[in-house]
Amino acid sequence: MIVTILGSGTSQGVPVIGCPCEVCQSTNSKDKRLRSSIMVEVDGKRLVVDTGPDFRYQMLRENVSNLDAVLFTHEHKDHIAGLDDIRAFNFVQKKEMHVYATERVQEALKRDFHYAFSDFKYPGVPEIHLETIDNNPFLVEGIQVTPIQVMHYKLPVLGFRIKDFTYITDANFIAPEEKEKIKGSKVLVINALRKSKHISHFTLDEALEMIEELKPEKAYLTHLSHQMGLHDEVSKELPPHVEIAYDQLQIKL
Repeated sequence: MIVTILGSGTSQGVPVIGCPCEVCQSTNSKDKRLRSSIMVEVDGKRLVVDTGPDFRYQMLRENVSNLDAVLFTHEHKDHIAGLDDIRAFNFVQKKEMHVYATERVQEALKRDFHYAFSDFKYPGVPEIHLETIDNNPFLVEGIQVTPIQVMHYKLPVLGFRIKDFTYITDANFIAPEEKEKIKGSKVLVINALRKSKHISHFTLDEALEMIEELKPEKAYLTHLSHQMGLHDEVSKELPPHVEIAYDQLQIKL
């Protein structure tokens, strides 16, 4: 099983031309963070979690020529805006893309990409087959996926566990029963927006406290804003089993 970090940033963390902050001015590639997303390869199948605005570039950068499914954590634009670009996989693979999302997220997709779901489709629009999920385990191409419901302030968001790997993004609260689903993971990727308090995201300290409680063998911090600071500097503050995720990082389990 291979997990690729396609993006480790957020809309507050994408490099901005002309921005004077130390992250945007950094020459370290690990400070160049696209919107958060991962690709999971297991048993010959390839899944992507979230298609943000950078999805097309992320797929081209990783030389991805086939994709079996897309899973969505929630409906915010920095996680769904790139869905239109699955049409390239429709063309190459000659089939619909299976997209797994809750009913609430599906409604957002139907609003934002209405042309893909209309009764009379314009030729060439994305071909999407929606698969409804909730907070119960489900199969994607024979792979068991366990959803983990977290809270993004007042918005329910899904994290996902596949085998010994768990991915949590856009969270600032995890209920005790959902933590039980994560425990035993060898690798945990979890959001940490910045060092100062935020209304809907874990801070660095809060993420480290959660990692300490859940006790994965290895943990990576993702969904980082500019306010977190430079990769190399923040890395010095972390315990040995915790690292900052960066774009194109590959995790092998």
